[in-house]
This record gives sequence, C-alpha cells and structure tokens, in this order.
Amino acid sequence: MNTDKYPLTVGETSMVYEFFSEGINGKIPKLIIFSETNLHNFYNLGFGDKNEQAGNIDDLAITNNGDSQKVLATVASSLLQFTDKYPNAMVYATGSTKSRTRLYRMGISNNFEMIEANFEIFGQYQDRWQPFEKGVEYEAFFVKRKL
Repeated sequence: MNTDKYPLTVGETSMVYEFFSEGINGKIPKLIIFSETNLHNFYNLGFGDKNEQAGNIDDLAITNNGDSQKVLATVASSLLQFTDKYPNAMVYATGSTKSRTRLYRMGISNNFEMIEANFEIFGQYQDRWQPFEKGVEYEAFFVKRKL
C-alpha cells in the first residue's frame, strides 16, 4: 500500500502483532491476531483495539482517530510479514460489522494493484468464493500469497 504504516511489534510465532494508532483521539493500542482454523493452512485475521485488561481484541470499538488509511496499511504490512513466515497460508478476513467489511473492501479496491502484486485475492459473494472484483459487495475475503 502507498500509505505510511505504523511500526509493528511482532510476537514470537509471527501470529500476533501490536501497534499504536496515533491521531485526534490519542494513542490507541491495536492488536492483529492470525488464528489457525480447522482447515489446513487456513487462518483467520482478527483485528481491532486492544482490550488492555483482557489482552484481547475489541473488534467493535470505534476509534475514529483520523488515521484509517495508515491503520489499514499497517494491517496489510502484518499480512506480508505473516505470509513471509507462513507462505502457504490462506488468510480469511471479514469485518465485525457490515460497515467495517465495506471499509476493508474499499481499502482492497483502492490498493488493488499493489495488493495483487503479492497476493491472490478472493471475495465471498452470496456464499460463493470468486476472484476479487472492484465494485462487488463481498461479505468476506481471503488472500493467498503468490509464491
């Protein structure tokens, strides 16, 4: 992505990433977690504000910190790092709400050429997976690193 990114702190297994969003509402801790699913080499990407008491993700928090493009670029950067470590991984993502899924779709569409240089991108539309196309209202996404 063409946007600045925040520095990431990477966990030992490269499955947990932390960073801080810095903007109009202050310095907000964020968390990205890649979780294994019951399908071989298929991972879920979880992302949101870090609940500092519980140490987990609050994916319903609304930060409105004025830095959404930088935050999305940082999440994309974690995806590159994760697939450097796990090159055969397929990563699934969807927003916790329809509006967040729309935001992710817009981020993919706006940076499609750069993302496509490194990943095969698929969208789920009406319970079917298809290669990503701009302008389609997908319910979820998955990517696979081009080898």
